[in-house]
Amino acid sequence: MVEIPEARPQTYELAFSDQLRMMIGAFWGAPVRNRVLVLTVALLIIIFSTTYAQYRLNEWNGPFYDALERRDMPEFLNQLVVFAVLAFSLTLLNVIQAWLNQMTAMRMREGLARDLANVWLVPGRALKLASAGAIAANPDQRLHEDTRILAENTTNLAIGLVNSTILLASFIGVLWAISSDFVFHFGDRRISIPGYMVWATVLYAVIGSMLSNVVGARLPRLNADRYAREADLRAVLMRTNENMKPITLARGENSELRRVHLAIGNVLEMLRKVAWALTNLTWVSAGFGWLALVAPIIIASPMYFSGGLTFGGLMMAVGAFNQVNLALRWYVNNFGVIADWKATLARVSSFRNALLAMDTPAVEGELLTYREQSDAQGIRLCDVMVYGDPNRGQAGHGIRLREGECLIRAGERVMINGDPGADRHLFFQSLAGIWPWGRGEIDLPPRDGMIFLPQDGYLPTATLKEAMTYPTGLPEGSDEALAEALEKVGLHRLVDRLDDVERWDRVLDKDEEALLSIANAVLRKPEWLIMDDVLEGLEPETRERMLDVLAGLDTSTLVYIGRAEDYLDKFSPTIFHLSPLNQNGNGSHKVAEAKEEA
Repeated sequence: MVEIPEARPQTYELAFSDQLRMMIGAFWGAPVRNRVLVLTVALLIIIFSTTYAQYRLNEWNGPFYDALERRDMPEFLNQLVVFAVLAFSLTLLNVIQAWLNQMTAMRMREGLARDLANVWLVPGRALKLASAGAIAANPDQRLHEDTRILAENTTNLAIGLVNSTILLASFIGVLWAISSDFVFHFGDRRISIPGYMVWATVLYAVIGSMLSNVVGARLPRLNADRYAREADLRAVLMRTNENMKPITLARGENSELRRVHLAIGNVLEMLRKVAWALTNLTWVSAGFGWLALVAPIIIASPMYFSGGLTFGGLMMAVGAFNQVNLALRWYVNNFGVIADWKATLARVSSFRNALLAMDTPAVEGELLTYREQSDAQGIRLCDVMVYGDPNRGQAGHGIRLREGECLIRAGERVMINGDPGADRHLFFQSLAGIWPWGRGEIDLPPRDGMIFLPQDGYLPTATLKEAMTYPTGLPEGSDEALAEALEKVGLHRLVDRLDDVERWDRVLDKDEEALLSIANAVLRKPEWLIMDDVLEGLEPETRERMLDVLAGLDTSTLVYIGRAEDYLDKFSPTIFHLSPLNQNGNGSHKVAEAKEEA
């Protein structure tokens, strides 16, 4: 028995800890994991090396400025040589780290994008998500832009955090050593604060972090809304571009222009809100940044003026303060990036969670039961009701088969039409398993032998050869077989274009697309061909040719869902009828039968 996924869990949002747990689990199972871990180890080695070089550079401040104070030219020149070695070493390390940063971000994005694509395109899952509301809007934004931002920000923030932690551990000892035994004198009183420069630096950074957190609290939510509006704008532009021909024919440019301007306005409104939030945050980040120019000198000045520090020692204290303050204020300096990271983390994780939730079984009785049987003699559809609304169940509109005996036997020619108001397309989707909401059991032959032919098919941007054999391909198929299939369906002009790559949905008209889909069936030779009113709206000549080709599929069972008099005349098929459900979940014919019995 095949369990069909539920469509709509109540919510897909996750707590922050669950977001992290989900994405870490996804990374750990990704093929790129080992490569990212190797890059991470290399980055750690470079960061430690850079920190050591910075530590040596800070020590260099002492003798260099002392030499300046003494006007000692030989020592001054010697210290310049030392500086040149340190500067070259730091430059080389920075270049290597920049390259490793980019490679790590690239691999992170590869892992995220491929994982999300794999989760998204699990058979049937993406279509079920389409009925899940706003979470299904613009999946391309989450797969493309959100994964890019999340990968880059995760890499940059993680490296920055590690770097700041190492800097803090390295330079906090310098500050402590400089101010470990300093004593403040207030008249006759002596006040000793061991390591007071450390505590002053910590207090300075904590105040900045708290203010940044208060001022920028709205940024994560604003960034998430901004990305959603950006996705809406791109969707409007893409849809307008894809449908430019019918828009132009209808003289609908002004109408579409209003929609485009509305989408642009929504983006600009979110950008305005983000701009104000970032401007307010700049008061804190910029203010504390400028104050940091004099803060370490002010803090160390009591020791310098009391004679506890030389000028070189003061410069060492200033350098150590700046390094420790930079490490402690990492959160302040990166608050905007953290807000951006949290927004994209929420969007990507909620989308991934929603996709996985499609595999959660629904309450019994709300879904059709599908049974695939290798020895099945046909398709059995007894007592099947299909709900038109997965949230309303029996109370909503829907359809059911009117026949008491509802077995479609192998080799038959069948037409399934319906009473007025019966949604035949809905029945086609339920038979294919992509609309599983309803009640009853559907017994099916093996899926490998079935082709479901929708009214509007899909042609990939690929060679005509690939489009004809989509999606499985025909490894054993020769160009001669493909050309023969094109000749059979009347597409002679395409025989010489098998290796051309085109947007075939733009090159071919509706009739030619329908003929190409029949050519696909001719090549694949299915045991069961289920068609969703594919003759509707086609030219009489096209319909006649399609029916002639279908008649040649002697080994295939043909099931036509829809109304087509020429199909009826051609095959004299077995007829099944669909009737709409009433408000109690029963077919309308049941009501009529009840009246007759009364």
